[in-house]
Amino acid sequence: MSSSFDVLIIGGGTGGIMTAAQLRKKNKRLSIAIIDPAKDHWYQPAWTLVGAGAFSMKATRRDERDQIPEGVYWIQEAVESFDPENNAVSTTSGKRFTYGHLIVSPGIKLDIDALPGLREALQTDSVCSNYIDPEKTFRVMKAFKGGNAVFTQPATPIKCGGAPQKAAYMADEFFRKSGVRDKTRLVFATPGSVIFGVEPFRFALEDVIRKKGIILKTFYKPVRIDPVKKEIHFAWSKPGDNQCVITEDHGLDEKVEGESTIVMKYDMLHLAPPQSAPDFVRNSPLAYADGPNKGWLEVDIHTLQHKHYPNIFGLGDAAALPTAKTGAAIRKQAPVVVANILQRIQDGALAKERYEGYSSCPLVTGYGKMLLAEFKYDNVRDSDPLLSKLFDTSKPLWSMWVLKKYGLPWLYWNKMMKGAM
Repeated sequence: MSSSFDVLIIGGGTGGIMTAAQLRKKNKRLSIAIIDPAKDHWYQPAWTLVGAGAFSMKATRRDERDQIPEGVYWIQEAVESFDPENNAVSTTSGKRFTYGHLIVSPGIKLDIDALPGLREALQTDSVCSNYIDPEKTFRVMKAFKGGNAVFTQPATPIKCGGAPQKAAYMADEFFRKSGVRDKTRLVFATPGSVIFGVEPFRFALEDVIRKKGIILKTFYKPVRIDPVKKEIHFAWSKPGDNQCVITEDHGLDEKVEGESTIVMKYDMLHLAPPQSAPDFVRNSPLAYADGPNKGWLEVDIHTLQHKHYPNIFGLGDAAALPTAKTGAAIRKQAPVVVANILQRIQDGALAKERYEGYSSCPLVTGYGKMLLAEFKYDNVRDSDPLLSKLFDTSKPLWSMWVLKKYGLPWLYWNKMMKGAM
């Protein structure tokens, strides 16, 4: 195998496989390689259902080697560093690879240690995360006998931003079926100001929360977990307000420490861990050096071209794009990257295709119910024209649940991974 390629792709997840497959379909003469050390390829969107006992974990895994497109080289190594001035990438084993164009799509890092106490708390029987081990989430729910069931998320960007609240909705229904809901105070605590930023989905989800009797706590940013006392500490994160306020206690027995810390007891705790770009991206010349996007891949939000290195493109979770980090977003990003690289190879210019920030969150609100939130940059609704003709996707529907459980996994493995969409 050569150490130099026309296109080198960092990451063998959704973004890397899709772009490789689409490039091969359009130009089989290109030498293309993917660098990724993983032997497993996971369909993570189904992990919400796994955590609720409604999907098999085993069915979300395939061998990575089977997903690599025919004709694409797989370098099963981990990236150590970038040398964009010399069009080169080095791996942790000391190998060096050069490229004509580079695609950076390494996914996201679960930064467990960024939340003090989380690593230790995850070793206990009452703390879980669908992002880490959804099968444990289901075990914790089955063992729960009542009390404070707290669901929360960090202030960092996270993949699938709707997943933490989906876990709360599924837990509500599971607790009703298991007969412990009337002994449960179910909390969803978010650092944000609202449950969801895009209308009309926000209003539909607020209605779901009211009907389920979920206690919504806004401006609650998790900062520490005490697994011995079974307490989670939140910083009051309302902009311009340094004095924290417990608006309604709801029997949670919250307490205030100092001016801006709220302490809440838990009997069950589910959370999305803090997340960041992988270290080799975060500490590289390809990432923003400062500002609100510090550490994330610096690309133009419409062309996905790096702002300083024109032969480098980025997509997926590691890119600093002001939209939700989802597989649906990647489905719209990949064709833009592919078109731009092919155009640059042909004449040095960029293609006309642009990414407008499309993403979607399939928000499961219970067993057999889901609404599909589709949007683009600036939190503007951007629904699929065909789906919106057939269904009101802003309402929880059984048809959307069928799409989530059966349709989307099939499309992922058989279309997206093959470069067909």
